Amino acid sequence: MSTVDNALSQLSAVIITKNAADTIARTLNSLERFDEVVIYDNGSSDGTLEIVRGYPNVSLHQGEFLGFGPSKNHAVSLARHDWVFSIDADEVLPAALLEELAGLALDEARQAFFVNRTNLFMDKPVHHSGWGGDWLLRLFHRQVHRFTDAMVHEHVATHAETRQIKLKNAMLHYAVTDVAQFLNKINRYSEIRKENAKKSYPLPVILLKAKWAFFRTYVLRRGFMDGWRGLVIAVSNANGVFYKNIKIYAAKKQ
Repeated sequence: MSTVDNALSQLSAVIITKNAADTIARTLNSLERFDEVVIYDNGSSDGTLEIVRGYPNVSLHQGEFLGFGPSKNHAVSLARHDWVFSIDADEVLPAALLEELAGLALDEARQAFFVNRTNLFMDKPVHHSGWGGDWLLRLFHRQVHRFTDAMVHEHVATHAETRQIKLKNAMLHYAVTDVAQFLNKINRYSEIRKENAKKSYPLPVILLKAKWAFFRTYVLRRGFMDGWRGLVIAVSNANGVFYKNIKIYAAKKQ
């Protein structure tokens, strides 16, 4: 292996999947230089497994979905290497970012590397609506850092001793390729929240929370500058808040 690939030879990319056949090949193509790609699949039935088995650097594991945080921590535990790059099944590492990763000196476990994510809505970058400036901790040493145990909206937790480093090059996130994905995501996330909910709000509070989610996205986060895409994101955020809370409310009223 060449010198430029030294860091990549120490890295395991880690992905959790379920029915990702539409996007996973593009993701795995961008990870071919990684020594290992760990796939933890949670019951795909759409051809995802057949696709990932075609990549020689993929280590495929199957198991139940434990919530996003616990599932990602379990997937990380399956890797051969302690240095882990967490990536979603609809994300891609461009060549410039791969070169930057390959040249890293991974000699200090307390380092944690943040990547700026360019979010694409039907192949067009969204710069506002809460989708711009999306810095995420994605490269870390698993003996020092781990994901939170949140069922939804998990993240890698840092510590006082963490040396936080921002990488220069961004990764691509094919967040939305069809508007219907918003509806599927709202339903999936609200179901997870309902199953783990501890508090129910009165109906007027639920409505206010949904209205606030729209206002925050469309006005405060300047979603109006993203055209019709910003409007869709704002309405989706409002619906997400509404259905998350109304499902909890309805379950407790039965």
